[in-house]
Amino acid sequence: MKIGVPKEIKDRENRVALTPSGTAALIEHGHQIQVESEAGAGSGFTNGDYRLTGAEIVTAKAAWQTDLVTKVKEPLESEYPFLNGQIVFTFFHLAGVTPRLTTALLDTKTTAIAYETVENADGRLPLLAPMSAIAGNIAVTMGAYYLARFNGGRGMLLGRVLTKRYGKVLVVGDGIVGRHAAATALGMGANVHIAGRHLDREAALKNDLSAALSFVLSEPAHLTQEIKDTDLLVGAVLTRGAKAAKVVSEEMVCTMRPGSVIVDVSIDQGGCIETAHPTTHSSPVFLKHGVIHYCVTNMPGAYPRTSTIALTEATLPYAMRLADEGLKALKADPGFAKGLNTHRGHITCAAVADALGLSARYRQFDRQQ
Repeated sequence: MKIGVPKEIKDRENRVALTPSGTAALIEHGHQIQVESEAGAGSGFTNGDYRLTGAEIVTAKAAWQTDLVTKVKEPLESEYPFLNGQIVFTFFHLAGVTPRLTTALLDTKTTAIAYETVENADGRLPLLAPMSAIAGNIAVTMGAYYLARFNGGRGMLLGRVLTKRYGKVLVVGDGIVGRHAAATALGMGANVHIAGRHLDREAALKNDLSAALSFVLSEPAHLTQEIKDTDLLVGAVLTRGAKAAKVVSEEMVCTMRPGSVIVDVSIDQGGCIETAHPTTHSSPVFLKHGVIHYCVTNMPGAYPRTSTIALTEATLPYAMRLADEGLKALKADPGFAKGLNTHRGHITCAAVADALGLSARYRQFDRQQ
């Protein structure tokens, strides 16, 4: 199969879909790899590194004119003309981005396989997991940075001073993002509260992270009380394939102290905080009700070397199966098939169809076709 690796063009997105070692593995299986010039530069991989594997260095157009295109982020509008019915394997987050992308995928009968909805045998999300973990770590790092007074923050350090913990971090969501955010904040020495929907997870969270962790139920009454004195609020809510639920209202945000910080990691799925809207690495924050909001939709792109290596380790086995078997790989694996979001002009993910109001374009993927 001919496989294309375009250079990412999202704002300051320096990740790449395949490392040279991943490229070499696919070539060993007899596949032809076309890498856009400088696609790996931001992650520290040169054109020469890819040439040594046997890959061809090509233009953006040539990288897209392949059977399978592997990317990191969703195609942007300037890339829509490259869509021509091929398989595109990347993060799409269709429920959270402009509906124009879904329309373009449908009109061109492109087969869109989304990393974020692929499941393994245990029902987990193996391709989303490494980026969620990195984003959770970054959320606290960035939150701490913007709490600094010279950034307009309230000047509260998240950390231990001698024996006392300073700064309150509230993490809404106890999945991979939430756990990594809480672990990072605890490691820094902050006072950390995590809000989850299941009270029976409290003991396991404390055992895994720290006995110093405080757990609260993620319910409006509890969130309203906790948010008032929070220095850093991390939104870490995930609804698979669909828009994130707005669990933190604008009214709650209004009660936060001036100079507090919000980091909404759920923003690529629409955000779980009512006052949040997408931002970029070039312009990462905005002020609303006196609270600094950091809502970058490609947070792991800030640390591309780590992110690229971790992402490729997760995606390569799936890319290999696609390259070796084509869509037969989906027919044989129901969890992999859940990654299919559009195919032959139809939406094949019910959550995406519902989120975009396009239920008329929904058709369940037929594993026998």
